[in-house]
Amino acid sequence: QVRWVESGGGSVQIGASLRLSCTAPGITSNNCDVAWYRQSEGKRREWISSLSPTGSTKYALSVEGRFTSSKDEARDTVYLQMNSLRPEDTAVYRCRGDGPAYCRNLHSGQGTQVTVSS
Repeated sequence: QVRWVESGGGSVQIGASLRLSCTAPGITSNNCDVAWYRQSEGKRREWISSLSPTGSTKYALSVEGRFTSSKDEARDTVYLQMNSLRPEDTAVYRCRGDGPAYCRNLHSGQGTQVTVSS
């Protein structure tokens, strides 16, 4: 089973920045779309961003202008740069693949916890 590995989370104060990473083998060679999602306790999973194989991005309104998704193709890694963090950004963040079957069949990872406090 090939699964995502997310990292980079932590506990920070309001206004701080974090850069999350997620990686899975083959996401570049298989032309995966990669999306970031987050879920906080008691809430539904929320889509945050999508990054296409060509590098185009889309963001949820809740994070647009503060979060940026990018990738390092040589490392099969996608990043989520998060700036101006707010308490409502507190959640577990995970990646998901889309597009070709290989990408959609990647197993979910443990996620990485982001906690923003005042």
